[in-house]
Amino acid sequence: MNLRTFIERPILSAVISISIVVVGIIGLFTLPVEQYPDIAPPTIQVSTSYFGASAETLQKSVIAPLEEAINGVENMTYMTSTASNAGVVDITVYFKQGTDPDMAAVNVQNRVSKATGQLPAEVTQVGVTTSKRQTSILQMFSLYSPDDSYDEKFLSNYISINLKPSILRIQGVGDMMIMGGDYSMRIWMKPDVMAQYKLIPSDVAQVLSEQNIESATGSFGENSDETYQYTMKYKGRLITPEEFGEIVIRSTDDGEVLKLKDIADIEMGEESYAFHGAMNGHPGISCMIFQTAGSNATEVNNHIDAFLEEAAKDLPKGVELTKVMSSNDFLYASIHEVVKTLFEAVFLVILIVYVFLQDIRSTVIPLVGIIVSLIGTFAFMSLAGFSINLITLFALVLVIGTVVDDAIVVVEAVQARFDVGYRSSYMASIDAMKGISNAVISSSLVFMAVFIPVSFMSGTSGTFYTQFGLTMAVAVGISAVNALTLSPALCALFLKPYINEDGTEKNNFAARFRKAFNAAFDAMIERYKKGVLFFIKRKWMVWTLLAASVVLLAFLMNTTKTSLVPDEDQGVVFVNVSTAAGSSLKTTNDVMMRIEKRMMDIPQVLHVQRVAGYGLLAGQGNSFGMLILKLKPWDERKGKENDVQAVIGQVYGRTADIKDASIFAISPGMIPGYGMGNALELHMQDKLGGDIGTFFNTTQQYLGALNQRPEIAMAYSTFDIRYPQWTVEVDASKCKRAGITPDAVLSTLSGYYGGQYVSNFNRFSKVYKVMIQADPKYRVDEASLNNIFVRMSNGEMAPLSQFVHLTRSYGAESLSRFNMFNSIAVNAMPAEGYSTGDAIRAVQETAVQALPKGFGYDFGGITREETDQGGTTIIIFGICFLMIYLILSALYESFLIPFAVLLSVPFGLMGSFLFAKMMGLENNIYLQTGLIMLIGLLAKTAILLTEYATERRKAGMSLTSAALSAAKARLRPILMTALTMIFGLFPLMVASGVGANGNSSLGTGTVGGMVIGTLALLFIVPSLFIVFQYLQEKVRPIQFQPASDWQIQEEYAEAVEERQHHIESKKEEKK
Repeated sequence: MNLRTFIERPILSAVISISIVVVGIIGLFTLPVEQYPDIAPPTIQVSTSYFGASAETLQKSVIAPLEEAINGVENMTYMTSTASNAGVVDITVYFKQGTDPDMAAVNVQNRVSKATGQLPAEVTQVGVTTSKRQTSILQMFSLYSPDDSYDEKFLSNYISINLKPSILRIQGVGDMMIMGGDYSMRIWMKPDVMAQYKLIPSDVAQVLSEQNIESATGSFGENSDETYQYTMKYKGRLITPEEFGEIVIRSTDDGEVLKLKDIADIEMGEESYAFHGAMNGHPGISCMIFQTAGSNATEVNNHIDAFLEEAAKDLPKGVELTKVMSSNDFLYASIHEVVKTLFEAVFLVILIVYVFLQDIRSTVIPLVGIIVSLIGTFAFMSLAGFSINLITLFALVLVIGTVVDDAIVVVEAVQARFDVGYRSSYMASIDAMKGISNAVISSSLVFMAVFIPVSFMSGTSGTFYTQFGLTMAVAVGISAVNALTLSPALCALFLKPYINEDGTEKNNFAARFRKAFNAAFDAMIERYKKGVLFFIKRKWMVWTLLAASVVLLAFLMNTTKTSLVPDEDQGVVFVNVSTAAGSSLKTTNDVMMRIEKRMMDIPQVLHVQRVAGYGLLAGQGNSFGMLILKLKPWDERKGKENDVQAVIGQVYGRTADIKDASIFAISPGMIPGYGMGNALELHMQDKLGGDIGTFFNTTQQYLGALNQRPEIAMAYSTFDIRYPQWTVEVDASKCKRAGITPDAVLSTLSGYYGGQYVSNFNRFSKVYKVMIQADPKYRVDEASLNNIFVRMSNGEMAPLSQFVHLTRSYGAESLSRFNMFNSIAVNAMPAEGYSTGDAIRAVQETAVQALPKGFGYDFGGITREETDQGGTTIIIFGICFLMIYLILSALYESFLIPFAVLLSVPFGLMGSFLFAKMMGLENNIYLQTGLIMLIGLLAKTAILLTEYATERRKAGMSLTSAALSAAKARLRPILMTALTMIFGLFPLMVASGVGANGNSSLGTGTVGGMVIGTLALLFIVPSLFIVFQYLQEKVRPIQFQPASDWQIQEEYAEAVEERQHHIESKKEEKK
């Protein structure tokens, strides 16, 4: 179809654009909203517990067989595991991006099933759980009693009974962790009383299994001729402590009955006493919710929020529910800022267009182009499975200056016809499209070609580039379609010459402003032509500047700080606390209460959640704890002095005098699914399988060396082998003489000290555990072994101390493995003024110097992704330049002319890195996406200049005249494109508040690149065109042909006249 058709049939053109807008609106309402594209790798967690077992026992008996079975499961990338002295085992398996999480869970479960036969009976009784859940927290809320009317046990079980089941049913919730214990029927045995009756824990377990049972008792009258049938019901499992107290332990012939209540105290207690929690100093239980891989965090959070809002209405008096953190808080605040920037950019772009075109009608046409392009892109995003996220929104902000360019080219070309006397807007539009349609198509194709190959990159960066690049490419494609259809049709309908009907010039404000502006612009054009001619005559200077630009670009790329994504203020601070090795839970909680009071005095803090017994970095343990600081809303704490880093500084400052705890404060990780915090995550590995003490000392020496590096503010590990322990040895010979086995001794020891899960009971429509254990007062210290008895073969009782020997020792509270090697988790924070990339290099260099043979490390979480994408920037540049070169070679039928376009791009890239360096910014995903767009836009703009120059050269102009003429003709649209981009992104460059670091990275890099790149484009490209066109004509002589475009004819005539004048002037000078 001829492009003239769209001018002659404006309704057809309008229908095309309206259709694009309609499907775009439909797509917009179907798009999910999230912070980032779905880039987190699927993770599967395998967990179980072994009551009373030490970490070392768990590693040998539980983790080793499970890891052996799981290792090598399809698409697995790496695996971590942790065993704690609390008897808890967690194995986390990480998979490649794009792996189906459901299939990953099935494959892991199948592997786990194969290893079940190798696990201890106590573990198989509890069960091994396989769950799909990411490692980062989706949402955290707290249920607390502000008037202290309810204790932690009630609050924990209120959540477990009334909230947890409904939350777990929400689609996308992978797991929910309650920092408290479920109800449990606690049977606190009295060892001294039991010894009098010659009883041991296994006897109690036996009677519980006999009497606390459910049974199918049948019915009367079934399959008979009786009139009625009667079902028999057994009372089933016991329910209350009183009922359990009536369990018969022993009954004699004379009618004496020994009951459970005679040898134990029984209460409705807790399954685990591993946590203490509080909210703002009041009893409170925190809950961490984790999502499944592939689910939309925003939608899941919305469903959770809706449920909690309803649930809060039914809370008992004296109980309140508070949201501590949610990924939606930062997301909505960030998107609000980006959308605001989007409208600001549109306004500034339209303002620039109006200044240059001096006409409301001419300004409306580019505005229509922006609207059609942006809204139409939502339809593609919906079809492609994209989402509205920070990356796609940034793409739309950046593309504004690009999509307006095509409409500007059309409007400016039509106005140029009016300037030379056209009276008919119809004819002006038709003639204008003849001269620019090829340039619009070719430049848009080149711009789109830059992004499409980049979208095939894999990994985290590849996912970012895919959504960013294809969003921009589609928007530019729609813009080109609009520029070839609706824009010229609107020009033909609405644009008018700047003259009255009688042929006289208008004299209104707009006309006077236009006249003054054009006069000033014409004067600037003359000065600009002199500048271009200056470089044309001094081509050595062009090559010198090009070489200097490339060298400076290489230098800046190597010295600019690097990171994956910039850290942002998400309104939450995690404070990890570790007390002295061996501290009891009460001691840890007391220390944390002191810290909590100081945190509540920080002006920027709104809520403080305290959890003793669990650390974000170390996991579960009596000497670990964490505080979650919920900060006030961003609009209440503006300025650097109130941001999250300032709060972290206050945390350290206010706790500097607390010597009985180590404190480590971090903000949450930026990318969901990549761990809890934003610190570097590495795992030291002992590949020799040696002594844990040697491994610990080696790690400490490495940390000492790492902390000496200026790039590292703090390298930190919660691992410690100085926890006081007792090594248990059983004298087998004494056991043999007494007629008992070491297993019986250890079983008795476990029953009294470790506790055993022996039965179940039903309450509140749930199933709870029945636990037996010695009353705490009977197991205070090692001397208590003298009062704990085991039954010998002759039925007599003997103290355990007779068969057990204890040796004082030291060990770890928890043990970890990484890819089946013993490991120690280390976190490191970059120092002020250094990026995560700098810190990663410091880690690598220090490892080469400080780690002996047989010891290594590996990165985890977001740090692993950052190291994997190390050389991405160079690859991106290479792909972009290659695609531009290939397409331009095809367009110009030349392998030389494209260099005139390509060699202008390094100036822009250098400018981008230069501005980033001056502003202290990092080379991250945001900067890199801006660079890709910059390459495409600079190439697109340079193409229009070289296209004009090529047409004029073919018409017979000299190389210099053709280059000067094209530079003059393209100056206004080039400046409009550059200024619309620069002013459109200026709000991002000076952004503050939520998401400021990412906004600034994107805006500063792009603005800097456009400033330097545009200057190079205007002054350097004409000289490069002359050089490479000259070389091309040496290879293939040009065939001149008369131009059909009146503008080229006029410029050709002016060039011939100017040249003749120049020759005559030379002759006069000789005379």
